[in-house]
Amino acid sequence: MTSTEHNKTVVSDFITALFTKGDLHAAEVYLAEEFVNHDPPFGASVDREGMRSAAAMFRSAFPDWHSDLHLLVAEDDIVVELFTASGTHTGTDIMGVAASGGSVALPGINIFRLRDGRIIERWGRLDDLGLMRQLGLIETP
Repeated sequence: MTSTEHNKTVVSDFITALFTKGDLHAAEVYLAEEFVNHDPPFGASVDREGMRSAAAMFRSAFPDWHSDLHLLVAEDDIVVELFTASGTHTGTDIMGVAASGGSVALPGINIFRLRDGRIIERWGRLDDLGLMRQLGLIETP
């Protein structure tokens, strides 16, 4: 397996472990100690604890939260992931919204940089506005 293919496997395994299986320990396994999240979601901190807390927040509100991979592209030490995460709001409140039993979908793109088999940086864009609309926080035009 080439290092590029190995990097794709690391990213895929990380996403599956943390977001689909809800294994919060995945942050220590796959993210380097010096990990920096350049675009932390929903006010999370920029370190690996922030990534863990974001996953915990989603899993708490959406116990069946999972991420569906649409595309995984890699070159050298960069891996790009196109995905849609989704779940059913049957758990705790999220962003002040009580559980409704409704489903939400959160499409996004992540760019990861790896070194020595671990993720050291992330840049990403999530459809935050779409999620807020689905939760009823913002009116759909």
